[in-house]
Amino acid sequence: MSAFMVDTIGIIGVVMVLITYFLLQSQKIDSKGFWYSFLNVFGSLLIVYSLLYNWNLASFIIEFFWILISLWGLKKWYRSKKESL
Repeated sequence: MSAFMVDTIGIIGVVMVLITYFLLQSQKIDSKGFWYSFLNVFGSLLIVYSLLYNWNLASFIIEFFWILISLWGLKKWYRSKKESL
């Protein structure tokens, strides 16, 4: 895969994370809802993919924990939906 494509994938991930944060701050999505955590996980995975080609340890560490925390958020969302049924 070309460096341009890898960078483009990473930039798409960055845009997703930034849009998600904007939607949260503008109260368009709920931080406890599905979409906030899902979009953070997906965006961060795209960033990590680009980091595998253009390694940066500090960026990888923050994205790794961003993914873990977002997965935890998805788990909490799932449990709350399951309990409300």
